[in-house]
Amino acid sequence: MEKRSRKLETQLNKWLFNEKILAIIGARQVGKTTMLSSLFQSKRETLWLNADELIVRDRLTNPSIKTLESVIGNYKIVVIDEIQRIVNAGILLKLMFDNFKGVQFVVTGSSALEISDTIFEPLTGRLILFHLYPFGISELYTTQSEFEIEQELDFHLIYGCYPEVSLKRELAKPILKNLAQQYLYRDVLIWKDIRKPELLDQLLKLLAYQIGSEVSLHELANTLQVKSETVESYIDLLEKSFVIFRLKPYATNPRKEVRKMNKIYFWDNGIRNAIIGNYNDLSNRNDQGALFENFIISERLKRKSWNDSDNKSFFWRNYNQSEVDYVEENNGVLSAYEIKWNTRKKHRVSKAFTNMYPESSTEVLSPENFYDFLY
Repeated sequence: MEKRSRKLETQLNKWLFNEKILAIIGARQVGKTTMLSSLFQSKRETLWLNADELIVRDRLTNPSIKTLESVIGNYKIVVIDEIQRIVNAGILLKLMFDNFKGVQFVVTGSSALEISDTIFEPLTGRLILFHLYPFGISELYTTQSEFEIEQELDFHLIYGCYPEVSLKRELAKPILKNLAQQYLYRDVLIWKDIRKPELLDQLLKLLAYQIGSEVSLHELANTLQVKSETVESYIDLLEKSFVIFRLKPYATNPRKEVRKMNKIYFWDNGIRNAIIGNYNDLSNRNDQGALFENFIISERLKRKSWNDSDNKSFFWRNYNQSEVDYVEENNGVLSAYEIKWNTRKKHRVSKAFTNMYPESSTEVLSPENFYDFLY
């Protein structure tokens, strides 16, 4: 499969041999191993260990210093894929870090939940965490004009931006079906021994139909006939397994502004569409606006991550039902964005918002002008 450079490589290069373990987390199949292979391809002194392999897990579980010496040898870079598969991985990495000075340790993992439970705590001050997402369009299209990129938008609204999907378009639908199954039944259910997979499946479908809308845990719980706490715990699992993310409301006046319910988006449009089994062309569906909104916000968050931005992300709504799709705050300065698929209508950011926050900047994003926002 064709390789593409990733924006995250720049940040990783800055941290090499700076006395930190580098941890790259992200969903399976987003290209973590491919990216590291590209980053270290010219470095012969790199040792690759795949913790999905039983022999690797056995050797690295509760090892002695002598055992680790026999594994690491004279290598200067040690990469461990799927680190969460190793029992007591945090203790292992602490042992490596403290006893092998001058060696750069790099690890990857597919579950923020499991990694945080088993690795982060013993490594306080020793680890730098990075998040790799599916491709951003600025990674996929590096030489094309704005007009050319606009022509690719329809594909990504339906099939998303996973590497294999983007680079093998003729197989996009079966690849997505397989990816969705990995999300649901491998990386979520197995890790936390969820005993009601059908409930998780139903919840995901409900969330998929509500992208761009505020989500009520109480309403979801009533629909699924479970407790609100159960819904919250499942949403937390899905968020920490890189399926979805929550967008919080921006509010400084609780008497006028909504500040309780979140919006939930999917990190990848293709996964969302695979969950509901809808790959229809945009001309034959009624969720074009929601798909465009999900795409723009998820792409913007990828961009913020690459740039190590401190901007905070929100949506906004008041009790009179006026709302703004997306708001960024940076040191008290607000930028508000309406995200609209239909360019035939004239749109503007809510006057209720600009009256409340007159110093904020505003912009309407459409398929014709999203380029600068995402590049």
